[in-house]
Amino acid sequence: MLKKLFLILILVISLLFLATTIKLNRTEKITSHMFSNLSFDNIIHMNTSKASLKEKEIEIEQENIVGKLIIDKLNINNNLYSINSTLNNVDKNVTILNNSITPDNDNSIMFIAAHSGSGKAAYFRHLDELAINDEVKLIYNDKEYYYKVKNYWEEKKDGDINVLKEDKKQLILTTCSPTKDDMQLVINCIEK
Repeated sequence: MLKKLFLILILVISLLFLATTIKLNRTEKITSHMFSNLSFDNIIHMNTSKASLKEKEIEIEQENIVGKLIIDKLNINNNLYSINSTLNNVDKNVTILNNSITPDNDNSIMFIAAHSGSGKAAYFRHLDELAINDEVKLIYNDKEYYYKVKNYWEEKKDGDINVLKEDKKQLILTTCSPTKDDMQLVINCIEK
């Protein structure tokens, strides 16, 4: 009787072992099948693809750069993007306004705007610290233009800037007034 009980016990243990082995093999095959289409090469290719997209974005961004605005006194050194670029946007960058006549023209008048106040895009937050005769440098299509501040004023913020056209090349910088919500600061710079 003891011998029979021992044989049954061995048979049950063997069946359990066999069932566990079959289950493990089946799980292994399912897992193996799920990942059979992936290879290390595919993973590298996917990562390279993402890197290439970022490189293309940077390349497109650099193709749209037409110049740079530099105001040493205010630690401003910002790229300028072509008027048609999505990066030429006051919420992202220092921005060339649509009515600008570029400095490579004789009757040039460039209008450049940026946010003041606080935040990541507040490039003109200290624009009100410019004084008469301070220097502003504009690089446009790889040529340097130097301007000095002639005068400044505040006017109603209504979408227009009222400027008297000088007989020299002009650079008009504008931002919101630092003290009055409904006003804008306008700084008139003329070529040196």
